[in-house]
Formats: sequence, structure tokens, C-alpha cells
Amino acid sequence: MRWRRNPGGPESWPPHAWQTQSLLLAYPDDDHPARLALARRAADTLPAPVADPLRAFLTDAERTPPDDLAAAYVATFDHRKRCCPYLTYYGHGDTRKRGLALLRLKRTYADAGWRLADDELPDHLAVVLEFAAAEPATGHRLLTEHRAGLELLRLALTDDGSPWAAVLTSVAATLPALKGDDRAALARLAAEGPPEEQVGLAAYPGAGSAPLFLPDPVFPGGPR
Repeated sequence: MRWRRNPGGPESWPPHAWQTQSLLLAYPDDDHPARLALARRAADTLPAPVADPLRAFLTDAERTPPDDLAAAYVATFDHRKRCCPYLTYYGHGDTRKRGLALLRLKRTYADAGWRLADDELPDHLAVVLEFAAAEPATGHRLLTEHRAGLELLRLALTDDGSPWAAVLTSVAATLPALKGDDRAALARLAAEGPPEEQVGLAAYPGAGSAPLFLPDPVFPGGPR
């Protein structure tokens, strides 16, 4: 677990789907085989639209040597900006508004009685999913707010032939279908990329005016 409870925080009941997806989107370290085994058991309790993509990922991950899987994770999420796992990046790029969005996320977590570990960023998808597992109503709202970004990430992973595309497909199965404003936001993001203002968060290079589905510079690594 990457969360440490604040004193007096509410009790949690992590739904199997979001907790399992969070585990599978974590960096595949020495604990990864145990997470895969736990996810395999959890998948057997989930509805088919959520479970089947998870099983597809698990089958791929279980037959991939651990070092190869770790290298693929870094190449995918750390070296490809179009596969950025930080949700506020899609809506705000490197503008001042992204810093505010990160602060709002931290406050949301704090209001629910949770404190993020010092080495974690609040908008990493694995972190948001883990929070959603503990606080389903608020977590569902956060994930839905970032629906267009999640879909863009899913499409980018699919385009790259990444096994983690299956995990994003599972996440999408737990959320409302894209419609209206979300579809428009997705089309705009795919065509233009996130906003460009180069201030405030120097650690996160901007996407520029090119579409996200083009080769791009290295995106610095984040939470493992």
C-alpha cells in the first residue's frame, strides 16, 4: 500500500476492481509476482467486462521475465509522454493550472482522511485508483472527471501494443461511456495535446502543439 492513514480517518472498503487495477499499474518490483497472484484471484470475482482484460494482462505478465516487464514499464510510462500516467497532465499540461489541480487532489485526499506518501504524486493513475478503492464515491468522481485523459492513455497504449492497454480497458469498463463534452475533449487532446505554458512544474515537459500520438522526448519517471 502506498497510503498512510491520517489519525481519525474514515474506515475504507477497497472495491476489488480499482484496487486490482492499481496493483497492476504499479512498477513491477520484487513484490510484483505476489501482486499478480492476488490480482488473478481478484479477477475471478469481477464481472467479465472488467475481469477479462485483467486476465489478458495477467497472462502476458506472468509469462514475461520480470526484468523484461520492468524495462517495458519504464519504456512505456517514463519514456513516452503520450503514455503519461499523470492524469492532470492531459487537462492542464505544464500550466499553472496543473499545479492547482495537484493541490486540489491532495486536499481531496486529506479531506477523506488520507495522506499520500512523500514519494508519490497525487495524479498518478495507480494512486487515484487506490484512493478510489478506499473512497469509492469520491474516487469515481475523480476518475470520471479525467475520463477523456484516461481514454487517450488507453488509445496510446493500444497503439503501442502495450500489455497495460488491457488494464486501461478494465478501468474504462468501471466508468461511464464517453459522451458529449468528454468526446469533444478527447478529440481536442488527440489533435492538439495538453496546454503549453512552460511554468510552474519544470519537471514535466510540455507536449507542444504536436498530437500526442507522435514520437516525443523522454518523460521523467514518477512513482514506482
